[in-house]
Amino acid sequence: MRTPVVVGLVVLAGVVAVVSPAAPFLARYGTLPRKAEGPVNLVLAGVDVDYDDRSAVWPWPAKAETFSTRTDTLMLAQAWPDGRVNMLSIPRDSWVNLPKAGWGKINGANVHGGPELLMRAVQDLTGLPVDGYALLSLNAVPALTDAAGGVTVDVGQAMKYDDNAGKLHIDLKPGRQRLSGEQMVGFLRFRHDNLGDIGRIARQQQFVGALGAQVRSPLNVWRLPLMVAAVDRNMKSNLTRAQVAALMGAGLSGVKIKTHQVPGTFGYRGAASVWEVDRAALGALIAREFRDPSDPRSLGVAVVNTDAPDGSARRMKERLEGLGYANVWIVNEPRGPAKTTASGAAAARVLRDVGFGTVSEQPLASGADVTVRLGSDTPAP
Repeated sequence: MRTPVVVGLVVLAGVVAVVSPAAPFLARYGTLPRKAEGPVNLVLAGVDVDYDDRSAVWPWPAKAETFSTRTDTLMLAQAWPDGRVNMLSIPRDSWVNLPKAGWGKINGANVHGGPELLMRAVQDLTGLPVDGYALLSLNAVPALTDAAGGVTVDVGQAMKYDDNAGKLHIDLKPGRQRLSGEQMVGFLRFRHDNLGDIGRIARQQQFVGALGAQVRSPLNVWRLPLMVAAVDRNMKSNLTRAQVAALMGAGLSGVKIKTHQVPGTFGYRGAASVWEVDRAALGALIAREFRDPSDPRSLGVAVVNTDAPDGSARRMKERLEGLGYANVWIVNEPRGPAKTTASGAAAARVLRDVGFGTVSEQPLASGADVTVRLGSDTPAP
């Protein structure tokens, strides 16, 4: 009778030992997997190291991580309930108009306005609503790679580079091989070829695909808590329990990763080398691979102040954008007595986010999928 008890205790001890590295993550996000109604869109970004240039020690030591530096790697990850994951790599030199900061490289968004501005910049670039972010320190890649037992990739060329100041030493030979965490950092950060940042993106996508394949293997199930812990201790995020539950639900369906890149060409703005985004090609890519037809936040919404207090259209625009609407603008029309209405095929769904008003058959504003006309029932600020 005692043998089954002893076996049970041994098994329980083994389970605790395996799961315990992920305890901080589980304590913060502990939840059950669930099937979401639609995709979850997350900004994933790796941040630069900030070195202490006032230190008497050389090479300069890294400052304490604040996750406030430029983004060295940037992706939009879209996880669908059926396990599909679309990854859109965004070149860090992409030339964009940053809200309240003006034109510049997208890798400066985090510096100018933190992760909130970074989310907004990605949202404005893609036209997709962004639900959350995860910023990763430079230590995340080696920690995650080592937790996975190394990751096997194809090294397409000899990579040799030394940067003592940046504490980066790369020495990789060509061929298919399993890389350690330190080697993977070199593989991903190497830029000294004709492709520069675009070559790095291709290697980032190769790493994501290879890591995803290893995660799907039943032989690596015991490594998952170690990998979760490796990411968690090197991450700053605003993920909610509901989003984590949705991501877990998608994972249970079997992760199928598909990678994409923001199309464009190399160019110059003054003396700076930039990535000139091909907006038309990006729009076609988003419509084909990323658009969720049931999500009103990706629709074009025009807001009109018909009979509301002054400033109501601007406040409603800001409200909808705060909810993740990516394409909202204000239209001027003749004013007159009226109640709040919304027109368009998705009017009823948009009104749930507006918070008041009724569906109408009024004509749409030019270019809009839904037009919200604010009336006298609009709450005063």
